[in-house]
Amino acid sequence: MINPMIDVYGVFVPAFLIMALGAWFCLKVLHVALARIGFYKITAHPALTDLALFVLILTALSALFVQ
Repeated sequence: MINPMIDVYGVFVPAFLIMALGAWFCLKVLHVALARIGFYKITAHPALTDLALFVLILTALSALFVQ
């Protein structure tokens, strides 16, 4: 099981927060790539698409780190 707290220079940060920040960064990179190919022009609501992608990336990251 993953340690629920990560020590960052003496400050304990929840591991879920670190994974959420990683998912947000991956989403921003993916958003630029999808916008460049025109994916958001064919979606009904781009913000909901981003939310769904964020949840999928966060789920994948948490599945990788939880044993």
